[in-house]
Amino acid sequence: TDVLFGLLKKLLKRRLDLRLIVTSATLDAEKFSGYFFNCNIFTIPGRTFPVEILYTKQPESDYLDAALITVLQIHLTEPEGDILLFLTGQEEIDSACQSLYERMKNLGKNVPELIILPVYSALPSEMQSRIFDPPPPGTRKVVVATNIAEASLTIDGIYYVVDPGFAKQNVYNPKQGLESLVITPISQASAKQRAGRAGRTGPGKCYRLYTESAYRNEMPPTSIPEIQRINLGMTTLTMKAMGINDLLSFDFMDPPQPQALISAMEQLYSLGALDEEGLLTKLGRKMAEFPLEPPLSKMLLASVDLGCSDEILTMIAMIQTGNIFYRPREKQAQADQKRAKFFQPEGDHLTLLAVYEAWKAKNFSGPWCFENFIQSRSLRRAQDVRKQLLSIMDKYKLDVVSAGKNFTKIRKAITAGFFFHGARKDPQEGYRTLVENQPVYIHPSSALFQRQPDWVIYHDLVMTTKEYMREVTVIDPKWLVELAPRFFKVADPTHMSK
Repeated sequence: TDVLFGLLKKLLKRRLDLRLIVTSATLDAEKFSGYFFNCNIFTIPGRTFPVEILYTKQPESDYLDAALITVLQIHLTEPEGDILLFLTGQEEIDSACQSLYERMKNLGKNVPELIILPVYSALPSEMQSRIFDPPPPGTRKVVVATNIAEASLTIDGIYYVVDPGFAKQNVYNPKQGLESLVITPISQASAKQRAGRAGRTGPGKCYRLYTESAYRNEMPPTSIPEIQRINLGMTTLTMKAMGINDLLSFDFMDPPQPQALISAMEQLYSLGALDEEGLLTKLGRKMAEFPLEPPLSKMLLASVDLGCSDEILTMIAMIQTGNIFYRPREKQAQADQKRAKFFQPEGDHLTLLAVYEAWKAKNFSGPWCFENFIQSRSLRRAQDVRKQLLSIMDKYKLDVVSAGKNFTKIRKAITAGFFFHGARKDPQEGYRTLVENQPVYIHPSSALFQRQPDWVIYHDLVMTTKEYMREVTVIDPKWLVELAPRFFKVADPTHMSK
């Protein structure tokens, strides 16, 4: 949308007959008006009820424990009405739900029932939909959600919001070339959105687990725009394909840092998408045809030459859909056992392929997914993404070929797209990235967690207690120089420099 707004603004200068209406429940109207030549603002008020805001007197050292205590206090002392608790992600939500369940059990049977309902994008749709069901008389529900519930969901019956003041965001460091999912404090605008969830169906209360001073003096007024904190590889490739070559002077509403655009162009050059003058190559033009991040589109096109495009199509589709497996609170050990059956010794990409192929062999069965703690909705989405990518392959007459059991070809194709996400085993602990020598670790859910091979490629990083690599595959370090000569200067992979 950032590029689209820039193009529309340019077009509005030439097309006086063009009328543009931008609508949103959450946007900063003054900012948009200023960007679009101080245009008029129309406000349509919604029906909301007053919300009492309550702050902590002191900063909370353990916001998760404070959040759970607050939920239980509300349940035991406040009038009827459901609770919405905001947390940062799946692991934190699952842990909180388990802890709430145990604490409620310890309170005994004389306490009214508290129905605990998690919601995050990886949860099966039938489990997500339970949050909209009214609780039985004499009970109360608590919905434990990510910031998806700030604006995307409206849940009737919520009278109490518990807001610890954190969310997970993608953050890209252009100097290091590293993208991580990190927990960050929310903005004042997000805090207002969260509080507003308590005033949809009647007067409510919002318990902010931070001080009023922190809200007024430490939280930014608005969230950092996405274009200023993500890898701009796909944006840059799209703009180049549209003939926009002078990216630094493009009229962005929220201009990204010049270093971020330069870093994106360096990455595209390393992938072979740009030439020495920064212009699109034939490969780059093909890459731009796919609705994928550049490393994924390069991985797909490399797979055509390597003769494994059928498998890579499936892997990319599976990666694009997010979490495939789920772990119900009461059956975690059973779910982990089922998941381990799909593990492949070469890593997580081939594990994803094994899941899809097993589902296909079972005629895309829903019950089979349920038995194996796999989200059928995610697999159906992967199937749709695969069909979409396949149609683009057909359009450009790109061969779809299977490598059979030649997994080396598949791992080389992955390396061709993600060579800058290489990591080497650290003799002391964990791994070190080849770029910036940053300490990273294999995620405990990975097929390679127990094996810990010497050299790996990872899809992305997520920061929780440590910087974890996700979707990890074993590689031969010699492939890095072979497949990315523009990126690695020396032929000896044990003494590699960028």
